[in-house]
Amino acid sequence: MQNLAQRMTDFSQRLEFATLPAAVVHEVKRRVLDSLGCAFGSWNDEPCEVARRVASRMTSSPGATLLGTNHVAPIDWAAFANGCLVRYLDYNDTYLSKEPAHPSDNIPAAIAVAESKQSSGPDLITAIALAYEVQCRLCDAVSIRARGWDHVTYGTFSTALAAAKLMKLPADMTRHAIGIAGVQSANLRQSRCGDLSHWKGCAFAGAARHGVFAALLASEGMTGPAPIFEGTCGFEKLVSGPLDVKGPFGADGSSFKNDDLMILKTSIKYWPVEYHAQSAVEASLELRKQVPKIADIQSVKIESHDASVDIIGTGAERWKPTSRETADHSLPYLVAVALADGKVTARQFDRERFTDPVLLEFLSRVTVARNDELSRAYPGEVGNIITLKLRDGRTITKRVDVPLGNARKPLSDAQVEEKFHIQADPMLGVDRAARLAQWVWKLDEQKNVDELMKLAVVK
Repeated sequence: MQNLAQRMTDFSQRLEFATLPAAVVHEVKRRVLDSLGCAFGSWNDEPCEVARRVASRMTSSPGATLLGTNHVAPIDWAAFANGCLVRYLDYNDTYLSKEPAHPSDNIPAAIAVAESKQSSGPDLITAIALAYEVQCRLCDAVSIRARGWDHVTYGTFSTALAAAKLMKLPADMTRHAIGIAGVQSANLRQSRCGDLSHWKGCAFAGAARHGVFAALLASEGMTGPAPIFEGTCGFEKLVSGPLDVKGPFGADGSSFKNDDLMILKTSIKYWPVEYHAQSAVEASLELRKQVPKIADIQSVKIESHDASVDIIGTGAERWKPTSRETADHSLPYLVAVALADGKVTARQFDRERFTDPVLLEFLSRVTVARNDELSRAYPGEVGNIITLKLRDGRTITKRVDVPLGNARKPLSDAQVEEKFHIQADPMLGVDRAARLAQWVWKLDEQKNVDELMKLAVVK
């Protein structure tokens, strides 16, 4: 029986653009456009500027462009700096499973490799679809956060395989890339515990940099340890436990059709908050229409599922956030600010907002409780129930099980493009942002990504 790295390699080798359903191709375009919007939205944020400064100290030929600039850096450093841009606002897409993840984190790494290799649009689309498949199938297999590891650990494998695909590496080199990526893949879950730091939004970019680096080394003939998953001191033994992977590279050889690709099961965010709070924000904004003044609210109760409570609903820091990262990962803060402001945008994460004494006093009246019914429905549903007890004695409640943007309730193309323009227009100007969007919608016709990088230069 083949080991997991061999099965991943075989799947990668046989996945071709010609066999991708039109729905998958179109969904990749939507995710590229959404990711670029998120990147421009975080352009001025401190950790993104740090990553860009460090990466801009290095040049390379061939290399890849630091998004928004004309600087060509080493491919792995471009993957890192551009990955920070896409991920930092916590506004890019989500996959919910045993291990929640943000698979569009793979896109900046894929674009960087595609630029360096002058890959075509169809080749880039195929590599992105592959990355989604690998990361999401691993997320389906085992929750590694339960063992103290961060979800970005799986991203090292997905970016390595996407990079190997774009580099057109043969099977043996692809397997070595997986081994090199895997042996240093484990990322500590501390990135998302306690009072959160800049690294929360940069951790996947670090994993992606290593995945691209592994593929680069393998392309020059470096061999990697094997079997990386099943070995005596391998990934399953030390990190994940047994990986019961299903689908095209599962041990059971389960049947698979390309129209079952995982990207179709992922969700685009409508609000710039951690995904488990999407339905809570939606419910809170509906309640805000009935109670426009927080002074009229005596208390707020949030009922949520276990994953939400565990990830964003516990810890004293959630009620007194001291960083943007903690605020956008605080279920009580997100509900409180939605009720107070009637909107949730990037401005709700300005320091003066999340440290406002009036808002913090209101936040102290918010409680979080587990709801067994919601927990049983997860991850098929990602519900939250918000109950307001008003000072006039009334109680009003709003429940949302499937938020706007979920795979079961997807955003329209127009909504995806509107989200892109809200973030990109201030950075590029309306006309150039529109040209960039048009370019992405025709990604399957593009010869390379050079024009993308030219259109993406920030004013």
